Amino acid sequence: MFQKAINNYLQSHGYDAIHLKAVLFDMDGVLFNSMPNHAESWHKVMLRFGFGLSRDEAYMHEGRTGASTINIVSRRERGHDATEEEIKAIYQAKTEEFNKCPIAERMPGAYEVLIKIKEEGLIPMVVTGSGQTSLLDRLNHNFPSIFKKELMVTAFDVKYGKPNPEPYLMALKKAHLQPNEALVIENAPLGVQAGVAAGIFTIAVNTGPLPDQVLWDEGANLLFPSMPAFNEDWEILKRELAYK
Repeated sequence: MFQKAINNYLQSHGYDAIHLKAVLFDMDGVLFNSMPNHAESWHKVMLRFGFGLSRDEAYMHEGRTGASTINIVSRRERGHDATEEEIKAIYQAKTEEFNKCPIAERMPGAYEVLIKIKEEGLIPMVVTGSGQTSLLDRLNHNFPSIFKKELMVTAFDVKYGKPNPEPYLMALKKAHLQPNEALVIENAPLGVQAGVAAGIFTIAVNTGPLPDQVLWDEGANLLFPSMPAFNEDWEILKRELAYK
């Protein structure tokens, strides 16, 4: 079912097998249905500060650090980066606006597959561009006993956000892993790009409004239409990963 994609990955990277030890999850749009809130918050706050950022563009920037998103818009509209003071003010306002939104629900299927992963002795990790404690704190509430704080990668751990591979390379470093010892689970084009650039087998789960082709074009090795679909096929995928 998935063997062709696995074989293509192994051949292109020169590995004999995927020796799975960890699964690296993006947070927004994978573990939580939080992207509509993020898109709305970015749109409102950037408008308040005199910048144009549509909700659809916010989806395209998903995975970047806040500073990176702000600077992309600033360079486009003013020809230069925002100051540190501007970045701090905008991101603080965005965080406050986000916290006014309805609480983002846990993504259906996410906890179920995480329980399976944990029970199988694999390491579940979170790799996110977010630095918002409101969401990070909710991980332990919504996914009790799943994640360890020292095995999370957030905006505070990296200099470069997605699509740079640094967040996923940092995850490998924290867990003492090689690229063929992990999987990446992503919903955003930039996140898929980052996982692929880190040399990790990258699975796209299309939980947002973008066409599937956008995620394939960034190099996704596999694509699922939802987290429940990923959860449903997890046992088959894991069996085929171990087949080599």
